[in-house]
Amino acid sequence: MFIDGHYPFFMNFMSSRHQACRKINAQLGLTLIEMVIFIVVVSVGVTGILSVMNVTTQHSADPLVRKQAAALADSILEEILLKNYDDPDGVAVTEASRDLYDDVDDYNGKSNAVFTDLPGELAAYVIGIAVTDGTATLGVAAKKVTVTVSNGAETISMTGYRANY
Repeated sequence: MFIDGHYPFFMNFMSSRHQACRKINAQLGLTLIEMVIFIVVVSVGVTGILSVMNVTTQHSADPLVRKQAAALADSILEEILLKNYDDPDGVAVTEASRDLYDDVDDYNGKSNAVFTDLPGELAAYVIGIAVTDGTATLGVAAKKVTVTVSNGAETISMTGYRANY
């Protein structure tokens, strides 16, 4: 059947024609079951991705709220700790307004009502201040100042000490 190591022309033609017929009879495309399985797998994947994106989007503002609350608490704590340990007037009375506060004890029990100069964006934050005796903790005459700032579920509490020096 070989002539000079090659198929004769008509044999070569027949074999290529036979191959062409086999290609025509071969399956072209996907079956219905394969398509349904593909749609189910892709749907499950897309559902998983969208649920992760949903959780991420819901909690994307939480760090901002936490950072604003921490900055507000730090600012208030610094303001309080810069005041005198004792009333410089010698009279232990709470001053009428924040402008007149001259010692740490003047801030005890104060809340948002005292901080009228805050920007409108911070109006939703709830501020609480507690001034207690911190002498036992430090071993010297000191006052413990705790500033708590909360907004919804986020609560930041900062504590500082003002010593009598």
